[in-house]
Amino acid sequence: MRKVSVILGLIGILWSVNTYAFTEDEERAISQVEAINKAFAAVAKRVMPSVVVIETVEKGKSVHVPSPFEEWPFGDFWKRFFQFPEPPLGVQRGLGSGVIVDGGDGKKYILTNNHVVKGADKITVVFYDGREEEVKVKGRDPETDLAVLEMKTQDVQSLPFGDSDKLEVGEIVLAVGNPFREYHTLTMGVVSAKGRRGLNLPEAPTYQNFIQTDAAINPGNSGGPLVNIRAEIVGINTAIQTKPTVGAYVGICFAIPSNMAKEVLHEIVQTGRVVRGYLGVWIGDVDKDMADALGLKEKGGAIVNQIIEGGPSEGKLKKGDVILKVDDQKVENASHLMRIIAKYEPGTRVKLTVWRDGKLRKVEVKLGERPPREALAEGKPRTFGKLGMEVQTLTKDLAERLGYEGEEGVVVTSVEPGSPADDKGIRRGDLIKEVDGKKVRSVRDYRRALEKLKPGQAVLFLIRRGDRTFYVALRVPEEEK
Repeated sequence: MRKVSVILGLIGILWSVNTYAFTEDEERAISQVEAINKAFAAVAKRVMPSVVVIETVEKGKSVHVPSPFEEWPFGDFWKRFFQFPEPPLGVQRGLGSGVIVDGGDGKKYILTNNHVVKGADKITVVFYDGREEEVKVKGRDPETDLAVLEMKTQDVQSLPFGDSDKLEVGEIVLAVGNPFREYHTLTMGVVSAKGRRGLNLPEAPTYQNFIQTDAAINPGNSGGPLVNIRAEIVGINTAIQTKPTVGAYVGICFAIPSNMAKEVLHEIVQTGRVVRGYLGVWIGDVDKDMADALGLKEKGGAIVNQIIEGGPSEGKLKKGDVILKVDDQKVENASHLMRIIAKYEPGTRVKLTVWRDGKLRKVEVKLGERPPREALAEGKPRTFGKLGMEVQTLTKDLAERLGYEGEEGVVVTSVEPGSPADDKGIRRGDLIKEVDGKKVRSVRDYRRALEKLKPGQAVLFLIRRGDRTFYVALRVPEEEK
């Protein structure tokens, strides 16, 4: 009898579930959620066909061949007694994402990250419908980590750009990409912050103004679009913040704003490269403490740390100047000043509002053209790889700290272990006064002297270390065949 009552009870519960009717308010709420679901599905349907897989091949990369002792206890000890051949040169393959966009010239292009295609000998694009095409780089911009790929295929769907300046914190965004050839991913999140900079990334872009989002950007999603709920590109997915103990995704991801990406795209399409205005100064942020020390009412602007020799600002600006405005535009920080100047054409005269010696001053500077990133050596450590030294122009502050007052030359800031410089005992802090009998007053002089050297050539360096001055002969390594 007890079993019968239990069975009847279960039947009653099931009957009540099957006959349950939602209330009017519940039906309304469910309909709203269904509408949201349909909206996201519509965005996905619009976006996915415009996202491509990018496969790269780079030849001549060494392939790791594991030693049989790698898994042994004290593996490094055993490897000393058993020699193994050097790893062979092979092929390194890469995988990334890209998005199809209109170039403004009647053609469609693929926009992606520079780090996705950098160094690639072959780039193959796989479209959403499975078609494949080998493409070429139209232009690259390492300063923003963007690249534009030129393709023959044109019967494909492109995505429009949205206005990233109008993007607000808390807005819903979708990150789209292809972490694997066979799989497409679409992740949802919100905008956590805008204007993120100071990211310590490998080969970090110079111009950082990232959108931060918690929409998961998986490895391989680099170069794919970050879109809003109107299926417009608001960013190009670029980087993630990781922790080895957590894994690849910790809810902090970064995308290049679409307005920056659109500017780079159009310049590359028109000229094949990006041209930017250039002040020729090394700058830093002005925080509250620095503002107080300088007599400024509030933080902001960019302080001039050093004037680049021969640059547009030489004789116009001074070390310690704080640039507060460019024309009528207020400068928020050093990164903001760089972005403002970059938008001007080289040759443009700009009026700077500068705080100098407790007073506001107006300074006019005719902008130059920003050199390639690798050519920006003045006042900043620069490596000459074959000799294994990093050097910096001797400044007044450095001279006072190192005891080189009244001297000219370049200071060694680091020495690569095992390099020719290391073998000859050159140390950090040494002052290079001459190269091959010619005086060296700056990094520019040093670079010019080294450019003339040939493989196998021995060259004489005049070095000052403390109170001693001596010569060191370094031989330029032979080029590998």
